[in-house]
Amino acid sequence: MPSRHLSPRPPRLAGLSLFLLGCITTGSAWMAQPLGGDEPGWSEGVPGSSSAPPPPPSAPGSAPAAVTPGPPGSAPSRSLGGKVLGVFRNTYYNFPSEGDYRDGEPTQVFSATCSPIATVPRSFHDTLCVQGSGRLKDGTTVSFARRDCECAQLCPRSNQKICFDALSKAQFPWGRGATGKAITPLFTVAVDPATIPLGTRLYLPDYDGLPLTEGGGETHDGCFLAEDRGIRVQGQHLDLFTGLERTTRLWNQLVPSNKGVTVVADSPRCAAR
Repeated sequence: MPSRHLSPRPPRLAGLSLFLLGCITTGSAWMAQPLGGDEPGWSEGVPGSSSAPPPPPSAPGSAPAAVTPGPPGSAPSRSLGGKVLGVFRNTYYNFPSEGDYRDGEPTQVFSATCSPIATVPRSFHDTLCVQGSGRLKDGTTVSFARRDCECAQLCPRSNQKICFDALSKAQFPWGRGATGKAITPLFTVAVDPATIPLGTRLYLPDYDGLPLTEGGGETHDGCFLAEDRGIRVQGQHLDLFTGLERTTRLWNQLVPSNKGVTVVADSPRCAAR
């Protein structure tokens, strides 16, 4: 795990009982295509994670300059610095791996020019076309290229035919974000660029001190970067990229989806990240 996510504080929560959830993602849909109602990157929250409705939006800049976050991360109560944007709805997305899927008939994944990239289980295809990026068995990263591909199988959840780009696993080990750059687990967040410009560094005090793994050990420093987007990520909504499904389950247990989290832009805490 890159050191930029780490905090020296020990984890405050351990021995969690994790539950299964289905995570729907922003999908790392590249900025080359405009957002439309049929974009494969979409977020509906995390089924089974929380029955509570999204928190009411707060006016940007209306939160006080000094915030005292509570559990689970329990960031220090001193001034957060930067610009407090308010409380945003929070959800999670991850990066499926073909090796974890076996069900369904063999299904081809196509490039933007309708050249076959790989033949995968249908269950992986149907997850990939919603998540937008994933990893093939040979380690190749595939990420959203375009929709309305006449050669592709229909994606049952988005009702779209999606084609992909095959990317270098060295350059894009976890997929490609809306800026065209590689995204990073536990650092990338998807935003509505009309609310938070892409490239903005964010401090989320609710995540400061969270464990990076369910076994404990290193903890997160609460710093993130806005570098992805999704059609369902609108207004005061953040979709955090966790990378692994087990990390999604862990963090969703600690900071439930739709709980609502404080968002601080350009905090000096994250200036060196």
